[in-house]
Amino acid sequence: MKKHHKSIALVTGASSGIGKATAERLALDGYIVYGTSRKGAEGSSRAFEMLALDVTNGASVEAAVAQLIRREGRIDLLVNNAGFGVAPAGAEESSVEQAWAIFDTNFMGIVRMTRAVVPHMRKQGSGRIINIGSVLGFLPMPYGALYAATKHAVEGYSESLDHELRTRGIHVSVVEPAYTKTNFDANLLAADAMLDDYSATRAGLNERMAQLFAAGDEPGVVAEVVLQAATAANPKIRYTAGGLAGRLQLLRRYAPATLVDAGVRKDLRLDTTTAPMARAAS
Repeated sequence: MKKHHKSIALVTGASSGIGKATAERLALDGYIVYGTSRKGAEGSSRAFEMLALDVTNGASVEAAVAQLIRREGRIDLLVNNAGFGVAPAGAEESSVEQAWAIFDTNFMGIVRMTRAVVPHMRKQGSGRIINIGSVLGFLPMPYGALYAATKHAVEGYSESLDHELRTRGIHVSVVEPAYTKTNFDANLLAADAMLDDYSATRAGLNERMAQLFAAGDEPGVVAEVVLQAATAANPKIRYTAGGLAGRLQLLRRYAPATLVDAGVRKDLRLDTTTAPMARAAS
């Protein structure tokens, strides 16, 4: 293990998956790492300490950050990873309450964490914030509208924030993975207002998504990119993680929109035809 910097890192959602892999990789590189989950410390031994933190609860966020500052006196890196998704479903199959819930975790959780940490980074004149986004932050997926919307929000917030903070020695980046082999897909919430009209499409997409996640990148691929963003002398605002994510970024940027549209539907095995517009009753 390297011991050359002893920088202090805080990684949310670190009990498993990308968050855990990231916390372990940072610890291996010599960071003093604090991971978080709603339950906090757990039985298994780790290379980093776990703190109890609920990103949807402002008091919980403030308490955990204050605890870290009391122990270490500073924070050099915040990795915002905590989040969840809704299983493939039509946008109208999620209630407004469910829409608020996913935004409260995936986007407002980042806002709460940022507001708690940035004052300390400003005071010390340095820091890095890395938000775990998704390829769905630049290439929306049909039947994943709410999750894609939260990741689009993360992209916009992060870029604006980087503009604001870079002259204060703080840099903000977004890491954009594609399909990753974690428990994320197993923990997807079911839409809470399901309609029979979407049942066949839902079933087909659930099967296809299981295949795509099974063939996805290991969480360590994302963790390596987080480390790259954390240690770069001149960090970029956006980093794709994995070969598929990089290819999708190039397609989104350079391919004709109609080709991208058709490719998305083909990959998800959706009907590529468009229903004719219903005629108004005469």
